Amino acid sequence: MKAEKKAVRYFIADVFTRETFSGNPLAVIPDGDCLTDQEMQRIACEFNLSETAFVCAPGEGAQCGVRIFAPAVELPFAGHPTIGTAHVLASRKLIPLQDGVNEIVFSEKIGDVPIRIEMRNGEPAFCQFTTAILPEFGPSLSSEILAGIVGLMPEDVSEGHFGPDAVSCGVPFHFVPLERLASLSQLQLDMSSYQMWAARSWARSLCVFVRDPHEPRRIHVRVFSPSFGFIEDPATGAAAAALAGYLAAREPAADGAFRWEVWQGYDMGRPSQIYIEADKAGGHITAIRVGGTAVVIGEGTLFV
Repeated sequence: MKAEKKAVRYFIADVFTRETFSGNPLAVIPDGDCLTDQEMQRIACEFNLSETAFVCAPGEGAQCGVRIFAPAVELPFAGHPTIGTAHVLASRKLIPLQDGVNEIVFSEKIGDVPIRIEMRNGEPAFCQFTTAILPEFGPSLSSEILAGIVGLMPEDVSEGHFGPDAVSCGVPFHFVPLERLASLSQLQLDMSSYQMWAARSWARSLCVFVRDPHEPRRIHVRVFSPSFGFIEDPATGAAAAALAGYLAAREPAADGAFRWEVWQGYDMGRPSQIYIEADKAGGHITAIRVGGTAVVIGEGTLFV
C-alpha cells in the first residue's frame, strides 16, 4: 500500500521588483518542518528557480528558521530568498506585524539575520536585512582569467583601485569591474574557462559590474553561478551584500553610511533593483544592509 502523500503549500514571489514577471522568482514553503532534507532538495530541483526557501522552526531568539536551497545544493545564506520570504510571511499574515517598522530575526545556516519590515496599510512596503557576517576578502583571479571566463578582453576589465577582488558576506563572489557599460551586455560565459578556474577557486560565482557613467551611486550588475545549478541570476542579494563590502572598502571616507542602487537582470528581461548600504567607523566596515521590494504572484499545493 502506497504511503499517503503530504500536501505542502507554496507561494511564488518575484523579488527585488514591484512588477510581476520581473525581478528574481522565488518559491517559499511556509511549512518546511514537515519535509526531509532530501525532499527539500528535490522540491528546489522541481521548481528549478535560483532558490527555494523553506520556513522552519526558529533558533533561539529568532522568529523564523529559513533554509535555502538552489537546484543543486543547500546554501548557508542568500539575499533574494531572505527578502522574498519576509515579504511572503508579512503579506500573507503568517507572522504578527503592525503598521510601521517591524524588527524580526531569521535563523539561517549562516547564523541570525536581522530583518526590517516596513508595513503600510497592512502590507509590506519594503524589506531589508543586515548580513550575519561582515565582508571577508579572499584570493582573486587575475583580470586576464576573469575576462576569459566572461568572454571579454583583458582591457575590458578595470584595474587599480577598482580592480578585481573576491568578497563574501556568506557566499563568496569574484568581482569583475568593467571599464564600459556597453561591455556588460556582451558577456558570454565560457564554461570550460569557468570549470578550469572559478569552479576550483575560493569564490565559485562571478559578479560582473560597472558603475553608471551618469549616476555614480548606481551599479549595473550581472551574476553567474553555474555551480549552484543555474547559469545567470536576475537579482542576487548575496552578491549585492558582498558588492557593498567591495565598494565600502574603497570609499575614501573612514566614517559614514554609504548607499548604492544595484540594477540587475535587465539583459535577462527581468529588471531588478536592489538597495545596498554599508556603515564604516574608524576605517572599518561595521554593517552591511540589503533591501528591496517583492510581489506575490501565485500560490498552490505540492503533493510530496
